Amino acid sequence: MKRILAIVLMLFTISGCAGQGSELDRAMALRSKLLAQPVIFDAHITADYGDAVHSFSLSCQTDTQGNVIFTVTEPQSIRDVTGTIRAGSGKLTFDGQAVAFDLLADGQLSPVSAPWIFMKALHSGYLTSCGKEGDLLRLAVDDSYADDALHLDIWLGSDDLPIRAEILWQGRRLLSMDVTNFTFV
Repeated sequence: MKRILAIVLMLFTISGCAGQGSELDRAMALRSKLLAQPVIFDAHITADYGDAVHSFSLSCQTDTQGNVIFTVTEPQSIRDVTGTIRAGSGKLTFDGQAVAFDLLADGQLSPVSAPWIFMKALHSGYLTSCGKEGDLLRLAVDDSYADDALHLDIWLGSDDLPIRAEILWQGRRLLSMDVTNFTFV
């Protein structure tokens, strides 16, 4: 009886892994492609400060290391502000305009850095789970192994390209990002 129970449990485990493996394969295929090819995409970002919400849009270009060059497209008041974000550094360029956002996640996160955090997570983050959510594939990724890691939920469309991301810290959603026109170049 114990052997039959063990075999049944093993079959359930194997069948569960098979479904997960397919989803994991899709996530890893995206990561492999990102490591080989740069991408461009548009991002509409909403930052939730608890007492205020700020939204803006960026046009982004990345390289194979996950560095991001962006241009603000909305709102009009800060349109055409450009910037570059890489590990450990960032640079804003503007002519008579300034972009200032309060930091989030105990100083780890600026709303304008959302595309870089997003790409960093896709490139090298710790994939904690993946699974189907309706027609979408949802990836749960931590940006590091640290206790105060940022957690990202990333949804892939039927073409296995990102369409949405949320950045959470200590269980609270700080930033959401709708991704459009995600294209390998």
